[in-house]
Amino acid sequence: MSTLSNQSLQQLEQHDDFIQRHIGPSATDVNAMLASLDQPSLEALINNTVPASIRLQTQLNLGDSKTEEEVLGYLRSLADQNIVNKSYIGMGYYDTIVPPVILRNVLENPGWYTAYTPYQPEISQGRLEGLLNFQQMVIDLTGMELANASLLDEATAAAEAMALCKRSNRLKTDKFFVASDVHPQTIDVLATRAKYFGFELVVGNPYTELASQEVFGVLLQYPGSTGEVHDLESLIKQAHSQKALVCVAADLMSLVMLKSPGELGADVVVGSAQRFGVPMGFGGPHAAFFATKDAYKRTMPGRIIGVSIDARGKMALRMAMQTREQHIRREKATSNICTAQALLANMAGFYATFHGPEGLKKIAGRIHRLTSILARGLQQKGMALLHDSWFDTITVVAGEKQDALYQAALDAGINLRKLDSDKLGISLDERKTAADVAELFDVLLGAGHGLNVTDLDASIVTDSYTGIPAAYQRSSAFLTHETFNRYHSETEMLRYLKRLENKDLSLVHAMIPLGSCTMKLNSTSEMMPVTWNEFANIHPFAPKDQTRGYHAMIKELEDALAEITGYDAVSMQPNSGAQGEYAGLVAIRRYYASIGQDHRDICLIPSSAHGTNPASAAMANMKVVIVECDEQGNVDIADLRAKAEAHSADLACIMITYPSTHGVFEEDVVEICDIIHQHGGQVYMDGANLNAQVGLSQPGKFGSDVSHLNLHKTFCIPHGGGGPGMGPIGVKSHLAPFLPNHVVNNIDGLEVEGNTAISAAPFGSALILPISWVYIKLMGAAGLRQATQLAILNANYVMNRLAPHYPVLFRGKNGNVAHECIIDIRPIKAASGISEEDIAKRLMDYGFHAPTMSFPVAGTLMIEPTESESKAELDRFCDAMIAIREEIAKVQEGVWSAESNPLVLAPHTLGDLTDGWERAYSQAEAIFPKGVSPTSKYWPTVNRIDNVYGDRNLVCSCPSVDSYR
Repeated sequence: MSTLSNQSLQQLEQHDDFIQRHIGPSATDVNAMLASLDQPSLEALINNTVPASIRLQTQLNLGDSKTEEEVLGYLRSLADQNIVNKSYIGMGYYDTIVPPVILRNVLENPGWYTAYTPYQPEISQGRLEGLLNFQQMVIDLTGMELANASLLDEATAAAEAMALCKRSNRLKTDKFFVASDVHPQTIDVLATRAKYFGFELVVGNPYTELASQEVFGVLLQYPGSTGEVHDLESLIKQAHSQKALVCVAADLMSLVMLKSPGELGADVVVGSAQRFGVPMGFGGPHAAFFATKDAYKRTMPGRIIGVSIDARGKMALRMAMQTREQHIRREKATSNICTAQALLANMAGFYATFHGPEGLKKIAGRIHRLTSILARGLQQKGMALLHDSWFDTITVVAGEKQDALYQAALDAGINLRKLDSDKLGISLDERKTAADVAELFDVLLGAGHGLNVTDLDASIVTDSYTGIPAAYQRSSAFLTHETFNRYHSETEMLRYLKRLENKDLSLVHAMIPLGSCTMKLNSTSEMMPVTWNEFANIHPFAPKDQTRGYHAMIKELEDALAEITGYDAVSMQPNSGAQGEYAGLVAIRRYYASIGQDHRDICLIPSSAHGTNPASAAMANMKVVIVECDEQGNVDIADLRAKAEAHSADLACIMITYPSTHGVFEEDVVEICDIIHQHGGQVYMDGANLNAQVGLSQPGKFGSDVSHLNLHKTFCIPHGGGGPGMGPIGVKSHLAPFLPNHVVNNIDGLEVEGNTAISAAPFGSALILPISWVYIKLMGAAGLRQATQLAILNANYVMNRLAPHYPVLFRGKNGNVAHECIIDIRPIKAASGISEEDIAKRLMDYGFHAPTMSFPVAGTLMIEPTESESKAELDRFCDAMIAIREEIAKVQEGVWSAESNPLVLAPHTLGDLTDGWERAYSQAEAIFPKGVSPTSKYWPTVNRIDNVYGDRNLVCSCPSVDSYR
């Protein structure tokens, strides 16, 4: 009691100290680490690491940290300002029922949402199998030969399809035809992408206008945005006769009942898997799908999960052709692979697995039956429909009654879609019931209409009344693979999900020390609001007076991010870091066009840059000029000056990462910015490494004009096994007028003209924004600064422990690193034959994910521990790396041969224990290396995977279940 009595009431009330739960090291640990670095204090370490020229002299204006109860209570008050009406808006977004077994065991499960992109497939077999299921589902429903493992949203997937058509078509024309009843948000995104690709969009009626146009590609919506089931086959034949490729944006649920686009001749099929058990979430995150013919597999964007074999000949999964865009093609790339929604793709694939083909037929059949009942009833009462075909959407020609009926629906808690000045769109989904249809009759027809849903249903059955033309009714089988036909009880589904989860390593097992990918704590309190009804079940195009809580939360987050970065405005629309890069470059291009300098198109990029940087510049129709780095890994100032001078008249910008991709704070960053500005250019600062700046410096204040901010890194949105992410951009005031707007729901304060969209929804993946909002509120200004300091301390501690055993490639002026360090394996490989990949695979035996391999320098490992890891976990990782170095020494000394040692044969599995043992090292050395306890052993489920075999024998659909055994 004496201890308590000596504490103030204020201290006692700070029992909910989230900061110390987010930050791994205790005060004692911090002192011990500082002592090992010969630093008298944390402040001294920061002063020796972060250049004085960029240091923030005042504390961020973000207030004090709050308790979890306070923050969630306030967020609840904002959520309560949202009105969750019944949504009939459609346009690619539908209410859906998330099966609780998937909600609890995937979406709300850190074993699934804290995993990283499966670049290390041996410890990612579970999520890879889930993604392969997703691909198979898409292949079956679309009738195509190949599908990828997801893209960001339907609109950007359509833009990627447009680009594929151009790459794959020899016609000289730059025209791309878009049917006028493609969803308007898709046309909006296409307009942005087409402008900077130099394409001309021709938007019109394909039945009357396509034949007169010479185009390289065509985009059709199936069913159309207003509900019509098109005569797709005749349109595709017409386009093919003109040598154009055809893309179809399809509704996945409708394909359960409609003839697949593949059967009708489509070349590419895209769409959203949102209604397969993923909440609307005010626009995202949702997994888009992209399917095409085998002939186009080498030009298909995104990640593809393929089947290969491991070192024992056992079937294993991996990302096929995984580096082709970012790291090989670079500025020649037309897309980049950081554009996936793995967690949501897994959810959609599991939805199909749980329901199976018969369950999906029941769901789709019920949606269509209810829509047909609604259509017949309205027609019987004299209301005209725009089309005589439909799956789930009808458009009522309301005439002068449009406004009155729309308002009557609002008064009843119903959202309809307004079309033109005289029409109303009504889209049904799996949550709607017969009672909902009866309610629609009451709203649209008034009291005493005399319609009875049961009687109408009986008449539909008797008359075989349907909105699907006979020629377009699906007869082909789908989801015949046994995976989709065996897990329909919750018990079986639960066990299947758990089996997959157990195959993967995530943050629930160990630190994931990836450089530039910032795998930090995603706290439970941050994640909880994602599944709140008031955030999860709002349509992105709901009326603004129903989304006041969302807008208030988003505005507070925008303001906080502006304060943190020193920029003047923030756009939340980009829904990945790669999209953020693109949005920032587009803002720069729009700005120059506004001042008559549209000719500025040179983008300077240091040789150390992320592979996404040159790809994004190419997508913005910029010419990439590489700036060299010096021996210390910094931008070569002399080379920068020379190239800025040489391209002065046409210089648009430089793209730099800060701290640098080499893991140091470059001392000359202010001078770099000044050089670019002297030549009329803009400074784009990649925000991938912002975790080393928050509270210590503000890029918008020391010379940068625009940055994207990886909310899935610095601001705690989890990586989800390879998505979701968010990449909002911060800009200085002169670029603010050129942020992306949205054609459907305009963003306040932005002009509509010319500011076409980057993503399908106005605020990107809005459902996950509360995660970052909660994080910032919980940490407060002091907590955010402390997190940054500890990220730098942890990185330097790891660097210091490993330096006697591995060469550290780059350090700052005073010998420190920023938030990550690069160790050089090249001299070790030259001496021993052991490569960085061997070390990465051997780390799996120790229970760790590998650091980033061979980026930004080939033959290296880049390590980022983050502030969330405790000293004990850092030591466990360092001990493993040091033990591996001792193992390498045994190879160098000839104790183990170059062909038979635990590094080149890593990782080791249970199979290695059961099939005999004829190796130079013992089973115990293989399975339980130094420091690994049998009671906490993590077991990789496959041995090292043969990447070459997988690419040469590309199989991207589900093998038999026996193969998994």
